[in-house]
Amino acid sequence: MKKPELLVPASSLEVLKTAVIFGADAVYIGGEVFGLRAKAKNFSLEEMAEGVKFAHERGVRVFVTANVLAHNSDLDAVRDYFNDLKTVHMDALIISDPAIFTIAKEMLPDTEIHISTQANNTNYGTYNFWHGLGAKRVVSARELSLKEIKEIREHIPDDLEIETFIHGAMCISYSGRCLLSAFMTGRDANKGACTHPCRWKYAVVEEQRPGEYMPVYENERGTYIFNSKDLCMIEYIPELVDAGIDSFKIEGRMKTALYVATVARTYRMAIDDYFESEEKYRNNIPKYREMISQCTYRQYTTGFFFGKPDETTQIYDNNVYERDYIYLGIVGEETEKNVYHIEQRNKFCVGDKIEVMKPDGRNIEVEVLSIKNEKGEEMESAPHPKQQLYINLGIELDRYDILRMKDKATE
Repeated sequence: MKKPELLVPASSLEVLKTAVIFGADAVYIGGEVFGLRAKAKNFSLEEMAEGVKFAHERGVRVFVTANVLAHNSDLDAVRDYFNDLKTVHMDALIISDPAIFTIAKEMLPDTEIHISTQANNTNYGTYNFWHGLGAKRVVSARELSLKEIKEIREHIPDDLEIETFIHGAMCISYSGRCLLSAFMTGRDANKGACTHPCRWKYAVVEEQRPGEYMPVYENERGTYIFNSKDLCMIEYIPELVDAGIDSFKIEGRMKTALYVATVARTYRMAIDDYFESEEKYRNNIPKYREMISQCTYRQYTTGFFFGKPDETTQIYDNNVYERDYIYLGIVGEETEKNVYHIEQRNKFCVGDKIEVMKPDGRNIEVEVLSIKNEKGEEMESAPHPKQQLYINLGIELDRYDILRMKDKATE
């Protein structure tokens, strides 16, 4: 059996480093243009180059998204962008538009091209088409079952790789091609500006009675009619491997470092356990379930992998995330014995019990012994996001450890 690649998203340089440290084999990122995540922090060229260097030093590859569906006015700008990318030395470009594909082949001939799920890759003929043009990998549409993916594997060349989303948010439309956002708000999902109208609550207004809202019900379960549960395949690693998938892809280029660390280390552990011993993997499934739920999520589904989704794959009564833990920050440099720099992300106080997340799966409970600001002044609490702090937790930490705290509202 070929061990699949674990491909993890990153919204920023900080999150890229987290993904690498917590078990990714490869990371995918977006630049400031053409990457389908307009609201993500995204990467400048300098940050891309630094991220690629950091990853390559640790044996991890980096892919850059350029998967918009281009208009005429985009094509010259794509050329300029690809010319700039020559200095980055990324390992692959993720592309969906044939025109952008053609420009990439011309301008970056030594860079792998991966065909985005945005291209709606649903059959082996499509895979072979892209392979014939020089693509190294094709990302399967989310609408495929494992049976269909396995059939694709049987009908394509061995050197053409299959990448498949196995965890994260699901889109109500066909592999991300959604018109709702553009129609309702003027913000184009296929330009990276989706407003996620699939998560909104809807009502019906009759033309002759404006202002009189009638609730939308689906078998009396509620009104969030497009609101899918999140995909999670942590319990089905053997089935994913058997289907011939080369790269297990995590969705989430808008997510925090806590989310990325939690998901990456859980799938890293599950994949490694399975390739060590199927018995070990199956015995640890309850542990994986617990670990994967220690970040924000919307309840879980297996999507299309075992057949068409039914009414149980939707969430009808709300559009909020489940959340058991609060993200506090990433451990930085040690400035004196057991004192570490962090950029704080959520409030915590001296005396709080918090947890240190380790890449190897350990969670260490500690007490916050002291907090100092940049001036070295003692503080009782850290109430303001992005404060530069120096904290003592009473133990030795490693750089890039994640700090989190149980959400008291869920206890």
